[in-house]
Amino acid sequence: MIKRTAIRGPVITFQADPFSTDPMLALRYEADGLIVIEDGRIVAFDAWEILAGTLSEDTEVTHYPDMLISAGMIDTHIHYPQLPMVASYGEQLLEWLNRYVFPVEARYANIGFARSVARSFLSELMRVGTTTAAVFCTVHPQSVDAFFEESERLGTCMIAGKVLMDRNAPDNLRDTAQQGYDESSTLIDRWHNKGRQLYAITPRFAPTSTERQLELAGSLLKMRDDLFMHTHLLENRAEIEWVRELFPARSSYLDVYDHAGLLRPRAILAHAVHADEQDFQRCHDTGCMIAHCPGSNQFLGSGSFPLFNALKADRRVRVGVGSDIGAGPALSLLQVLSDGYKVAQGLGTSLHPAQALWLATAGGAEALGLEDRIGSIRSGMHADLCIFDPAATPLGRIRSQTAESLSDLLFALVMLGDDRSIAATWVNGRCVHRRDASPSV
Repeated sequence: MIKRTAIRGPVITFQADPFSTDPMLALRYEADGLIVIEDGRIVAFDAWEILAGTLSEDTEVTHYPDMLISAGMIDTHIHYPQLPMVASYGEQLLEWLNRYVFPVEARYANIGFARSVARSFLSELMRVGTTTAAVFCTVHPQSVDAFFEESERLGTCMIAGKVLMDRNAPDNLRDTAQQGYDESSTLIDRWHNKGRQLYAITPRFAPTSTERQLELAGSLLKMRDDLFMHTHLLENRAEIEWVRELFPARSSYLDVYDHAGLLRPRAILAHAVHADEQDFQRCHDTGCMIAHCPGSNQFLGSGSFPLFNALKADRRVRVGVGSDIGAGPALSLLQVLSDGYKVAQGLGTSLHPAQALWLATAGGAEALGLEDRIGSIRSGMHADLCIFDPAATPLGRIRSQTAESLSDLLFALVMLGDDRSIAATWVNGRCVHRRDASPSV
């Protein structure tokens, strides 16, 4: 007989899109809720008083009375190999890649090193409440194996892939178009849909791939409808000019990917800081998504992504949020959302806290086409959960005591929260991180 477990406490989850309706009406709040879990999935969710009588005597109930229980957060753009060089001083994108990123990525030819960083990286994600991420590995197939091995051990749902890079990179970080195709094909067979692991075809960005490599990436993508594609787009002015020089026959940066057959649902385009109306329309038409990385964009001086323009109702684009470690200086998506609020303010728009949390949970899942399994709390979903503690810090405690509404409390959490604000993280029905105890991983 399969044993049931349950989690009790204040619960927040989304029942509608807060960008399309009153943000607080989109949010479901149970002041004393109960989530019943069986075999890694949620089998029931409602108020404690409704469900308590359905529990068997041996059901283990974990109670978080002073917390906020949410679906686990979803990071739609991050580089696990860059963890060792996060917060490296100075430079903009292209110089930063050559000075900091490429030297550390060369070390992932050693699978022992890759395994060590993958373990640390995933442990850090659990500590900040991120239960799913779209992850860049390196050009080395063993970097992918190391990452998925650790994710499989934890039981997390992760999206990752081998970087494709056959030009404009150091010799020890280049593949060839055919090598990239062959190695990616092998990795797809090995890892895609193995347990909760999902594969993304991963050309780094247009300047480091020849047209032939991008074409072969498009061929790989046609192999299976549920594969992902993950790359960068329109991040930096110098990068955009470089793409124009390298692909003179293409009408735009986005057209480089479009021409290669890379735009479709489950295609993740990171940044898109300098996207114009034509770019947004094409993203809408093809169903691809943009990973908004406000912390990284500020850190590298890339610019400000116009979130509310991307979400215009008449040609809405799918959008999630990303920490973009290592250009982003913070793994915590609460800190990323705080940056996102400030960027929106600078563009004359206000990001409501419910909208921010939706982007990091249900909205991120929807953008990735995974809303049937992660991102919200309801029957049938994987039990990936994040336990927020708005009063985790002295300042958070002071602010929480003066909060006049749930909206006010959520805003304070987004503005002041960080890794300390995560009391616990659950993955597939199992607690894998407890802030006040050693991780049970």
